[in-house]
Amino acid sequence: MTPFGEKLRSLRKSKNISQKSMAAALNVSAAYLSALEHGNRGKPQWSIVQRVITYFNVIWDDAEELQYLASISDPKVNLDTAELSADATKFANLLANNMADLEEDDIQEFLYLLQQKLESKRLSNPQ
Repeated sequence: MTPFGEKLRSLRKSKNISQKSMAAALNVSAAYLSALEHGNRGKPQWSIVQRVITYFNVIWDDAEELQYLASISDPKVNLDTAELSADATKFANLLANNMADLEEDDIQEFLYLLQQKLESKRLSNPQ
């Protein structure tokens, strides 16, 4: 599952809407919507995200969250470390080769640490 797919499913279920009726309203197939929710499709196109935002009538922060989640929802990530250090390449490969062996709590811990580090850098280097 992808972050966008998880949010999409949550929104749909909270409104008690079937995949079939939502797919018709978004002008996509129910199979596509199901694949999107389950993470079997890549990052959704901008136009699909906009239709979802309109369909659920979400505003401001919620719309930005959906756009952000869509941007980080590519289930087939490709990392280019050619211009980075050997440790960066090692890190990327270790993660890629061992991702399936990590428990969900391990993933949550790494995600938290990464987000904290990135937020700290963002605050110390405002643009």
